Amino acid sequence: MPEIPIAAIDPSWILPVAALVAGLALGGATALILRLRQLQRHSSEQAQRLAQLGHRHQALRSEYDRLLARQREHERQHKAQLRLLNENREHLKLEFENLANRIFEARGRQFNDSSRATLNDLLQPFREQITGFQQRIDQVHSESLKGHALLEGELRKVLEVGLQMSSQASNLASALKGDKKTTGNWGEAQLERTLELAGLLPGEHYETQAAFRDEQGKRRLPDVLIKLPDNRHLVIDSKVSLVDYEGAVAAESEEQRLALLEGHARAVRQHIDDLAGKAYANLPGLGSPDFVLMFMPVEPAWIEAMRHNRDLFNYGYQRGVVLVSHSTLMPVLRTVANLWIVERSNREAQEISRSAGDLYNQVCTVAERLQRLGNTLQAAANHYNSTVISLSGKQGLAGKVDRFQQLSTATSKSMPTLEPLHLDIDTERLAFGADSGGEEDPVDSVRVPG
Repeated sequence: MPEIPIAAIDPSWILPVAALVAGLALGGATALILRLRQLQRHSSEQAQRLAQLGHRHQALRSEYDRLLARQREHERQHKAQLRLLNENREHLKLEFENLANRIFEARGRQFNDSSRATLNDLLQPFREQITGFQQRIDQVHSESLKGHALLEGELRKVLEVGLQMSSQASNLASALKGDKKTTGNWGEAQLERTLELAGLLPGEHYETQAAFRDEQGKRRLPDVLIKLPDNRHLVIDSKVSLVDYEGAVAAESEEQRLALLEGHARAVRQHIDDLAGKAYANLPGLGSPDFVLMFMPVEPAWIEAMRHNRDLFNYGYQRGVVLVSHSTLMPVLRTVANLWIVERSNREAQEISRSAGDLYNQVCTVAERLQRLGNTLQAAANHYNSTVISLSGKQGLAGKVDRFQQLSTATSKSMPTLEPLHLDIDTERLAFGADSGGEEDPVDSVRVPG
């Protein structure tokens, strides 16, 4: 290709062409910078969302590990107590069987059929008590296994909360499009679902829409009344504020999003003021602490309100209102469920303690009757020996009438040889009760919660 001489180029074309090239380069660079900023903002939003999900997963995992460790500790303690109870029961049964066998061996030649029947009547109540005690231990063990199985199932439900986020998002979209009443009902339904996931039972552990009258006679209806042991209560009220939050999610500009989030924080603050004005914690007949829990079922809305207004939590706490979401309310509810499990275990332990006391009293009654029987047998043996000595001794009646056998031809019988009774009881083997008086009874080593 032939070269064009520079001198042949018209100088009037150089500046327009250079300006055109510079304009095209500047426009392309500007478009690339705008596109790069959009990609960076999108990447930042995705990173924030990923961090939130990571924190959420870590919190659920920590809660699962803590509850699993507590479950294993309860299982270990229960197995240890059950093993001690079984060992003590077998030991007690073996000792009393050995005692009965020793008594039968020592007195077997002296008891007749009526004596055996009497002794059997004495021991029959003791056998019935042993059988009832065994049945009660088996029943308590079976109920404890069922409780551990239920706890394990509830732990799995807690881990499945993350998988239900898509379903909750769908329910949220439907609720956002409804009226205020529909939104409120949806919030109460989410609160009740959270209570069920925590293992609480309606009617037994909590009540919904319980009616009360305040000091002015006004009717109050808290959404949920949590029942605690010792007639204590905890009030939870569901509040759904989603209008401004929905607008902030769909906002096209940062200024519009911040303005809507400010409105969202104001709506939450208004809910706090309304709930504080109802004074649920001061209702007559409630053993409630001086605060109530305000449940926000949409966790992202709760997070955005806390993030946009960092003083919102303290504002509510100073007015006796604690803001909670699903993830922060779940540990509280799990603690309540564990309190009821401990309460039920204490009641069962007290019942076992009462049964053990009744069993001990029955054993004491049998021992007292055996003592009286032994004293009676000892007195009979002493009277027998005295009579034998009076009859067969050196100055006894038998020696005095022995000459009559030689003088009379009418005697046809011979005098039998009479020997006194010797009580050859193995007192050393029967002294186990006295020797063990200074040792700790294995049954006493089991401490039953009172």
